Amino acid sequence: MKKFKIFVNFDKEEKWLNEMARNGWQLKGKSTRYRFCKGEPEDTVIKVDYRVFNKRDAYEDYLMLFKDSGWEHICGNRSCGSQYFKRIDESSDSDIFSDLSSKAGRYKRLSNVWMSLAMCYLTIFISFCLSNTIDINALLHPKLLYYTPGLWERSGAAFWKAFLIETPIVLLRGFIWYLIPVFFIAFVIFALLSEKEYRKMKKVTIAK
Repeated sequence: MKKFKIFVNFDKEEKWLNEMARNGWQLKGKSTRYRFCKGEPEDTVIKVDYRVFNKRDAYEDYLMLFKDSGWEHICGNRSCGSQYFKRIDESSDSDIFSDLSSKAGRYKRLSNVWMSLAMCYLTIFISFCLSNTIDINALLHPKLLYYTPGLWERSGAAFWKAFLIETPIVLLRGFIWYLIPVFFIAFVIFALLSEKEYRKMKKVTIAK
């Protein structure tokens, strides 16, 4: 079974994954969607970390550290960021983080990644606009996406025929053009939400 969900709060994601496990759905993979397989209901503890590794040796040492501490790596790789662990030793700690500061750090790392992606899309969008690959005026005035000469001066059947013939092409063209700014805005929102979670946890850490 595959499920598509977006989480910014790791605690909510962990709670959902643990509930899925108790219902007999075991997490097997995560890319754009979560991948589960049906099994026996399991009252387990699943935790999520967020780290990206440039070197394979560093990543393998990271996984070995968790394994030695009683945690099995379920899914994730050194470049994807999200790392999922399941507790396999009942005597081990109930959390993979030793303190709130390190737990908050994953939100900061996630926020930085989201913002980096946003800046990449902003750079691409500006480059396309400067090279006239994207017509910024057409984005602001969707009528300009229609290239049929004199379309808006027509009326009756002549208008509707030309309009309906070109509209599928316009939707495709506009979808591609709007996609980049939409992704940019989405990534900025995710970055700000992650930063908000980070600052919230840091306040709790300072208060203690």
